[in-house]
Amino acid sequence: MHAVRFAEYGPPSVLTVVEADRPEPGPGQVRVAVKAAGVNPFDLKVRSGAMRFGTLPRVPGAEVAGTVDALGEGVSDTAVGAAVAGWAATGGYAEYALLETYAPKPEELDWAQAAALPVAGEAALRALEELAPHAGETLLVHGASGTVGAVAVQFAVAAGVGVVGTAGPANLERVRGLGAVPVAYGPGWADRVRAAAPRGVDAVLDAAGHGILPQAVELRGGTAERVLTLVDGAAQELGVRFSSGGGRSTQVLRTLFRAQAEGRLVLPDPRLMSLANAAQAHAELEARGSGKIVLIP
Repeated sequence: MHAVRFAEYGPPSVLTVVEADRPEPGPGQVRVAVKAAGVNPFDLKVRSGAMRFGTLPRVPGAEVAGTVDALGEGVSDTAVGAAVAGWAATGGYAEYALLETYAPKPEELDWAQAAALPVAGEAALRALEELAPHAGETLLVHGASGTVGAVAVQFAVAAGVGVVGTAGPANLERVRGLGAVPVAYGPGWADRVRAAAPRGVDAVLDAAGHGILPQAVELRGGTAERVLTLVDGAAQELGVRFSSGGGRSTQVLRTLFRAQAEGRLVLPDPRLMSLANAAQAHAELEARGSGKIVLIP
């Protein structure tokens, strides 16, 4: 099979297309013929060496949608030929990958939509669970136009939470369309949040970074309680909670897929690129810093 692999840490150019053996499913795993594989900022960090674990060479890619091709021992919740999506146990940038946590792909979602949702969607739901905003409270989402932020905004609004969302000027109307009060990034953003939420904010989700945590703590009345970041490594020195992984489950996938299939979760269609252009996809995501890309074998 064709797979994208890197044998050393470095720039996007270290990604190369190679011939590799098909992985064999172990107990509890399924092998899928990959139809779409999501590209995430996490993939860029692993490829660059900013995050190092496991061994090299390795195939990147954490989220996959595809057709079940083979079943491992003990698998009884799906069948060969079924359409599924979830997190890859082996790298997803390949023609075949192994999955341990997966759910049926609804017919209403195409392959790319299903592959674009697990990582960002899980992060958003995990953050909301940890912050626990209630109906009538106000949640500030920093980075509301990105995929994580957009998922968080829509689930929070559906639960009766008032949301203020920060974004770049070009994305303010999109944030408004999600049901949040839009506030522009840039100098003075905290004052604009105060104007948008004169009674204050009850919780803050940072899905974008940009060093906003000190102001976020100020907006919470000087306390780091109920301030959470998914991206800013300075969290610990400020007493802010940093949330990273740990919420992967079939139920999370079912919740996300069902919401999107029913139209309760609306996200922009991801940009499609071929597997052979994985290096270009990494370079573009690094340059833009946002926007979802999905690779098609």
